Amino acid sequence: MTLRLHDTATRETRDFVPLQPGRAGIYVCGLTVQSEPHVGHVRSAVNFDVLRRWLSATGYEVDFIRNVTDIDDKILAKAAEQGIHWYALAAAMKRALDKALAAINVLPPTYEPGATGHVPEILELIEELVARGHAYAAEDGSGDVYFDVRSWPAYGELTRQKVEDMEPAGDADPRGKRDPRDFALWKGWKKDSEPQTAAWPSPYGPGRPGWHIECSAMAGKYLGPAFDIHGGGVDLRFPHHENEQAQSRAAGRPFSSYWLHNAWITTAGEKMSKSLGNSLLIPSVLERVRGIELRYYMVSAHYRSHVEFSFEALDEAAKGFRRIEDFLDRAGGTAVASAVPDEFAAAMDDDLGTPAAVAVIHDHVRQGNSALAVGTSVTAQIAAQVRAMLDVLGLNPADEAWATGTGDDKLTSVVDALVQGLLAERAAAREAKDWARADAIRDQIKAAGVEVEDTPTGPKWSV
Repeated sequence: MTLRLHDTATRETRDFVPLQPGRAGIYVCGLTVQSEPHVGHVRSAVNFDVLRRWLSATGYEVDFIRNVTDIDDKILAKAAEQGIHWYALAAAMKRALDKALAAINVLPPTYEPGATGHVPEILELIEELVARGHAYAAEDGSGDVYFDVRSWPAYGELTRQKVEDMEPAGDADPRGKRDPRDFALWKGWKKDSEPQTAAWPSPYGPGRPGWHIECSAMAGKYLGPAFDIHGGGVDLRFPHHENEQAQSRAAGRPFSSYWLHNAWITTAGEKMSKSLGNSLLIPSVLERVRGIELRYYMVSAHYRSHVEFSFEALDEAAKGFRRIEDFLDRAGGTAVASAVPDEFAAAMDDDLGTPAAVAVIHDHVRQGNSALAVGTSVTAQIAAQVRAMLDVLGLNPADEAWATGTGDDKLTSVVDALVQGLLAERAAAREAKDWARADAIRDQIKAAGVEVEDTPTGPKWSV
């Protein structure tokens, strides 16, 4: 089968035809590193990580670029509130983001550019737009530079809007704009309210990049003027992606062939965000479930489906994944099949149909459990197929990423050693028929918040 993807721009599901045979270039809009990441933030990273893994599994060489916005109005404002340098805040939040993504096994991108490291490329693109008559420097002395939306007849084509129906761009003082919908490419330095470190020299005076221009410039630098897939959250369609496409094509760059957008994770029907006060920070969630279980929860939903978050649903997902793990534990071995089952591949090729793909995994687990019950030789083959499917979804428990030995994983290793010691004592007590001692050890473990399950292959514990 051929991978079919739902292109947001055309609103059609069509065959993926790469610009270069056997190679795929993907650009995903990353986060503005203004605060610690929550569950809503990392969904996009997980969804596009699955796309990347599936393309790799089907033979593509993938160039995967995911940017970081490390200078922005919000970063400057939050840093000022906290009384720290803006770049210190951005760096700290970037480290928190890296840790959160590693905890749910999101592969590092091929490259992860930041806006502050690409000012020359951004200014070069702005100068091209000015030269072509699609951008202008404000005449109010602000040092701002704007994209002239009226100069580009196709503006609005990505989201099927007319300029007249759009809200004004709220990214700068409108007094310097020819049209309220014109958006900032370069933001002049406000020396009375912004630190000098937040400004770079330019032909228009000191300042910093606008939000939209940075992605066009960085995508062009690392993937070229035309590339295959641009992804991000559905909330980025307008104005961010609309503006990216307009300014890139106005500069003569074809830009992205496919646009893919993942839906939100919501709480009480609203987008999860810091401003709503309903965010769920990753470290807090990982106190309740493991990273692999959180990832399974996200992967089990289709990337274009809105997910209403609840801890009850998360706990149910965790139980479902443990059933998969239990089968693999009982089946033994670590072999991974060379190819995934046809029905799994068909689900993934149908616009990354992960719900159907997960259903295939559970079907195989049920078959494997039946094979274990009667002791047939096909058990190992089924387990290898399950691991192959889990590999594609980033969920193979044997993946070294789930046992890196750093941070929280190191703590888990210490706890495991202590629990295993107690279990060994309990086993010795049972061997000696000292049932009172064995029960006392079990009660001691349970009092510590650890549950022990006796299985045919030995005791298993979980928090």
